[in-house]
Amino acid sequence: MFSQFGRVLDVVAMKTFRLRGQAWVVFTDTAAATNALRTMQGFPFFDKPIRITYAKTKSDAVAKVDGTYKPDKKSRQQKNAAAREAMLKRPAGNKPLPVSAGPVPSAAASAASGAANAPNKILFVQNLPESSNEAMLGMLFQQFPGFREVRMVEARPGIAFVEYENEMQSGTAMQGLQGFKITPTNAMNITFAKQ
Repeated sequence: MFSQFGRVLDVVAMKTFRLRGQAWVVFTDTAAATNALRTMQGFPFFDKPIRITYAKTKSDAVAKVDGTYKPDKKSRQQKNAAAREAMLKRPAGNKPLPVSAGPVPSAAASAASGAANAPNKILFVQNLPESSNEAMLGMLFQQFPGFREVRMVEARPGIAFVEYENEMQSGTAMQGLQGFKITPTNAMNITFAKQ
C-alpha cells in the first residue's frame, strides 16, 4: 500500500493491546514519507479513515543506515518482563474490563448467556457485517498471541470462529476485542465456542 510512494525500509506493527491498530512505516527519504502522508491521509481502510503523522523519534532502521544506532534491547526486555510479571501477579478479580464506545444491549445480553460456555481455544464471533471476510478478521485477531485461524460460516453470514493455541490466549483476544465496532452499527459479540 505504501510502497507506491518510495522505498520502504521497515514496517513495525505491534500485536500488544496498547499498540493495536498502529503501524510505523519507514521510508528511505522524507520526501516519500511526506508524499505518502499527504496522499493517504483519511484513506478508508476497513471502513475507517487512516490517520497519519510523522514519527516522534528516529526509527531503528534509519539509525542503522546512518550509523547512529544504539541497541537498547536489554533495557526494553527488562521493562517488558517486569510489566508481564505485574500482570500475572494481578488478582483475577482486578482484570480491566474491555472498553466499548457505548452500551451494546445485544452484545451484553449474549455475553451473559455465553459466559456459561467453558473457556476453550475457539471463539465464537457474532454481529459481523455481511461484507466481512477471513482476511479482515485475521488482521484484527492476529494481533493477539497464539492466533491460528479464522473460519467463516458461509451458510450464515455475520458469524465466524477464531482459533487460538490455548484458552488463555483466546480469552485475552476476547477481552481485547469484545464490543469492537467493525462498522458504526456492528459491534462484535465474542464468546467461547460451545464444545
